[in-house]
Amino acid sequence: MLTRPVVLAGLLALMILSIPGASPARATELTLGGLVFSDELGGVRLLEGSGTGTLDDPVVLVEEIVDYGPAVIVIRGMHASFGNRIRSQHDVGFAITKVVRNATSQPWTLFTLELREKLLQESPFGDGLSFGQASEAGRPFLSDRFNTNLETREPYDGVQFYDGVVEPGETVVLNFVITDTTPRWKFYLMQKRDNNFVRSHPPEGVERANSG
Repeated sequence: MLTRPVVLAGLLALMILSIPGASPARATELTLGGLVFSDELGGVRLLEGSGTGTLDDPVVLVEEIVDYGPAVIVIRGMHASFGNRIRSQHDVGFAITKVVRNATSQPWTLFTLELREKLLQESPFGDGLSFGQASEAGRPFLSDRFNTNLETREPYDGVQFYDGVVEPGETVVLNFVITDTTPRWKFYLMQKRDNNFVRSHPPEGVERANSG
């Protein structure tokens, strides 16, 4: 059974259909719950947003992916005073729901999320940034179109949703959490649809979870 954030985000997905396909003249920034989300690096368009980042009121990003390479969301404003809004053991943390429209011409059978403190460097265990590592807060991660997900903790922080398909023009809803033990003012959420990460037997450091 899908949670309240999934249902609410599904309703927000309807808003995407009325957005023109033309490229924005400049980057879009959304300030939500004290954080600033930006599509300045391209490949993705932020359309709408809401929420404060708690489990009952997650940050909701409504967006569309228009390219075939990594689509990167830049996130600014994370600091100790932000607090932990999901009540895990981490210094800071928040819940997030993404409503993503497939604005490409190819179906998606995989959707990978990866966190990075530095754009060109994978996030190692020691930097503290993760998808709620060692916590049950916000789990299981959920999607309305992908039935299963895998989480990897080394050599980078990633979650891959699979066992489903998002056709061109359709939307997918993803629910997860982001935490940090050494908050960094700016970090990156990378989104990929062409990763071969899924294996029949997950490698060491990878956690399998059913998102249904």
